[in-house]
Amino acid sequence: MRIGLLGCVVLLGTLVPCHADEPEEASEKTQSTKTTAFTKFDWSGAYVGTQIGFSPGSSSWAATQPNGPELTGSIDLSNGFNVFNGSGGYFGGFEAGYNYVLPSRLMLGIEGDLQFPNTISGSQTVSSDVSGQASYADTVLMFSTVRGRLGYAFNKWLLYGTAGFALSRDQLDRTQLSGSADRAVAGDVNTELLTRFGMTVGAGVEVGLTPKLSAKLEYQFLDFPSAGVLFPLAGQHYDSDLILNNVELGLNYKLGDTGNDPPKGKDEQSETEEQSESRNWAIHGQTTFTYAYDPPFLSPYVGPQSLAPNQAREIWDADLYLGFRLWQGAELWIDPEIDQGFGLSNTHGVAGFPTGEAFREGAAFPYSRLLQAAFIRQTIDLGGKTEEIEADANRFGGSQTADRLVFTIGRFAVEDIFDKNKYANEEKEDFSNWALINTASFDYAADAWDYTYGAAVEWYKGPWTLRGGFFDLSIRPDDPELDPTFGQFQLDGEIERRYDLWQQPGKIAITGFLSRARFGSYADAIRLSAQTGQPPDLAAVGNYTSRDGVAFNLEQQIMPNVGFFMRAGLASGNLGPWDFTDIDRTVAAGLSFSGKQWGRPGDTWGIGGVVSGISKIHQEFLNDGGLGLIIGDGKLPHPGPEEIFETYYSLQLAKDHWWFSPDYQFVVDPGYNRDRGPVSVFGARLHGEFRGSPRELLRVA
Repeated sequence: MRIGLLGCVVLLGTLVPCHADEPEEASEKTQSTKTTAFTKFDWSGAYVGTQIGFSPGSSSWAATQPNGPELTGSIDLSNGFNVFNGSGGYFGGFEAGYNYVLPSRLMLGIEGDLQFPNTISGSQTVSSDVSGQASYADTVLMFSTVRGRLGYAFNKWLLYGTAGFALSRDQLDRTQLSGSADRAVAGDVNTELLTRFGMTVGAGVEVGLTPKLSAKLEYQFLDFPSAGVLFPLAGQHYDSDLILNNVELGLNYKLGDTGNDPPKGKDEQSETEEQSESRNWAIHGQTTFTYAYDPPFLSPYVGPQSLAPNQAREIWDADLYLGFRLWQGAELWIDPEIDQGFGLSNTHGVAGFPTGEAFREGAAFPYSRLLQAAFIRQTIDLGGKTEEIEADANRFGGSQTADRLVFTIGRFAVEDIFDKNKYANEEKEDFSNWALINTASFDYAADAWDYTYGAAVEWYKGPWTLRGGFFDLSIRPDDPELDPTFGQFQLDGEIERRYDLWQQPGKIAITGFLSRARFGSYADAIRLSAQTGQPPDLAAVGNYTSRDGVAFNLEQQIMPNVGFFMRAGLASGNLGPWDFTDIDRTVAAGLSFSGKQWGRPGDTWGIGGVVSGISKIHQEFLNDGGLGLIIGDGKLPHPGPEEIFETYYSLQLAKDHWWFSPDYQFVVDPGYNRDRGPVSVFGARLHGEFRGSPRELLRVA
């Protein structure tokens, strides 16, 4: 993790305005506008921001018990970064503050922050004759500070000290590992939440990048005095303190006038924009809140992975997309993320799951993911017509030639390159159902958050594109951790043809996948179940073998502002899927309408439907009590295809910034079970975007 933090510091340095390699004409324009660049940052005023950081910590504790001596210990809360499951002792969050700079350049300020850790936690096991053997654990769920700041401003630089109050919310756990002479019983688990209050002190340095944006490096020492909870099952009173050492990187966006705005004249503004286009970095962001509710429906029996009637769930996430130009045609993107919430029934019960934003790993408290995506993209122009590219998340604006090679390597989502469809592909913007935003039988490699390590190459030649990729599978089916040996992997290939039909653009793509892993055979699991009397389990019969599949993907503009899409797919039905969902064959289709037709150019209305199925042996496996990746009612006496209808309306609330999308889905035979449902799922989505290109950051918000 320290190496990762050092790397972030190096990247922070690259944020300081500088020029990337560029064509001679652009370079000449840039040279002529050097005098228009801002030379002094206005530190006075309000700001909002975000940060990521690393936090080694510790907790000293004491447990008192009625009939024995006091137990004491110390828990180390420091955790290194695991690149294959994303865990580590880091945090991410948000801050806001206000500064006032005196004529002497002395800065007075106040700042508050709210931080969400990933894995700031630890445990210790102790034994005693009275209480037996037990494990004590402390997990920091969130922490916050409110601080004063005192500093000195040097034009673009600010040096400051900070001190104030701190608050944390911890989860304390006691697990009885072996029985005791007292009342504790092996297997007992006590879980208590504790709010701590403390103090913080620190120092930092901040640098202005543009008239609106600044970056900082800060250290804070947080000290929380001892506080206690009662573990009732063990009859113990547990007291502990908490110390955190936070090193963080932050980005702040200044609100209101900067006092140092770009020129307003047409020619001067154009020159400033030309200069900003030569910057070698970009910052984008998004946040999405999703709500889903399924009212009461027919549910004659319930299994371990059934969809429960009459429940509501919410999901929230926020992403920051940091882009850096490395050299000609090369981009580095790093995407930290904060997640919170649950899918319906903890993302179980429907193979075509209704909520595209649903995480397989639900959490009541928000948590951070430091490197949700981190990859390098290299584009090599090969000639042909020049195409303009609009800046977007994980993409620089600019131009490229129609014929080109594109190489992508690192950590990213397979479906960001393969199986793309302009009308049904973005769960934050269009359809929400898993089986509509992707070909449902395409069992693409992914961890529990839909990302993996791998490499892909794309060759664009005229109307054709060929794609190929190698990707790491999760260590076990639907596991949060990717295979650290890359011994279980997937090969993907795709051929795409673009065309015009009656002067309307369209494309067809064929995608194939081949996965190599310890797949379980349904037939083997059923045979073993008959011998043992236990429900069939794919993990018990896993053998290193291959599973393959093919997908068809069509998008066709019917007329301006009206588009049609269709997908179909087939995958091996004798082996269990690995990373996506329990679907062996599928057909989906729908229509997308732009609001331009009714005077709302930022709105979109979509309608779509999907029919999915599984093989006969897959049905038998579920009927015998087997569990799939996300479905399993305990039995399946009356199987049938899973049929889903979805419609949504994306209403633009603010131009290029906020959208609100009500959504309705009707699910027939959820989990292929004719005994259950049908199910209505009512949803709503609020999605906001920030596209912080250098050009936009030079302007007043």
